[in-house]
Amino acid sequence: MSSAADKPHAPSTERNREPILAALREPFAGRRRVLEIGSGSGQHAVYFAAAPPPLALDVARGPWPAQRFDAVFSANTLHIMGWPAVQALFAGLPAVLADDAVLAIYGPFNRDGRYTSEGNAAFDAQLRAQDPAMGLRDAEAVDALALQAGLHLHADLPMPANNALRIWRTAPADSR
Repeated sequence: MSSAADKPHAPSTERNREPILAALREPFAGRRRVLEIGSGSGQHAVYFAAAPPPLALDVARGPWPAQRFDAVFSANTLHIMGWPAVQALFAGLPAVLADDAVLAIYGPFNRDGRYTSEGNAAFDAQLRAQDPAMGLRDAEAVDALALQAGLHLHADLPMPANNALRIWRTAPADSR
């Protein structure tokens, strides 16, 4: 029998889940099929949905799910993945996104090649010491990958702990 103590637990998830959910309410309103990439401990998925069915997915190797999703969410993943995996994530999205889909990614981002805080600079150094492939990603480089995947930046919301919730849509906001 499994207990709560046996399950992975990330304290930051509990601290940040309410602001993330509040920010997702509008862009995810009416969404029926949400794919979460990089669920880690699974705490966000459990908090956001009563019974999320998990899928195994390695974004770099696939296979990607055969179904289409009208929303994709990922938290605290891009800085953990190597850049080729981040590229693979965005390259794989067009095959699983429905028309008028929303992509929301939460985490720390650099802006114009610069850290947004001393804490993020220290976090980046810690990540790169652990694995040189890890590290904070530049928002502009991620936006370029999103654009190649047919996604247009819809919102860039500041979040707690020097993070951001960046939201892209398959169609620019002014074309809907």
